[in-house]
Amino acid sequence: MPETLYKVSDVMTHTVVAVGSEAPFKDVVELLDQWKVSAVPVLAGEGRVVGVVSEADLLAKEEFRDTDDGGLAERVKASALTAGELMSAPAVTVHADATVAEAARIMARRHVKRLPVVDGVGLLQGVVSRSDLLKVFLRSDEDIAEEVRHGVLNLLPVGDALTVSVTDGAVTLGGSLPERGLEPVIARAVRSVEGVVDVRLELTHR
Repeated sequence: MPETLYKVSDVMTHTVVAVGSEAPFKDVVELLDQWKVSAVPVLAGEGRVVGVVSEADLLAKEEFRDTDDGGLAERVKASALTAGELMSAPAVTVHADATVAEAARIMARRHVKRLPVVDGVGLLQGVVSRSDLLKVFLRSDEDIAEEVRHGVLNLLPVGDALTVSVTDGAVTLGGSLPERGLEPVIARAVRSVEGVVDVRLELTHR
């Protein structure tokens, strides 16, 4: 496995717009529009994240304006006047030392576009978005190749037997292996390197 994995702290946005639980509905809408974000953390006390208000939370007021459809939760949000009444809680968060892959899995499983980044006691440290996570794919081909050579292959029983080339994030491995069974192990290890788009094996076996 690579020695260095990108952490959330490497890609997150440190300057964060947030609101208190008493922030009025209209102020929250104006902040989303001003900062061009889809959600804001809701803070209590000295900066502890207690919830998140998203565009979906705000849209309930428009969606259920002239109808009695929807469940109790939807009707409560439709009548909400403050961030504390609007927010989804508890907030789905991530720690700064989590890997980018871990953050991506949380977003996918919880169907959210942004995650507040918190410390060990829940205080807000930043925000990471889907676009932030994609920054790993901006790594240069040379940087990826260097990590594959020294952070992956040097840790596996292949020594200097393999060659590495990278084009547009796609890694091609050439050379000879002592046994075919090593191929999936090597491919999985190389694929775990941040920024790798694809792994192509052009290998022979001794």
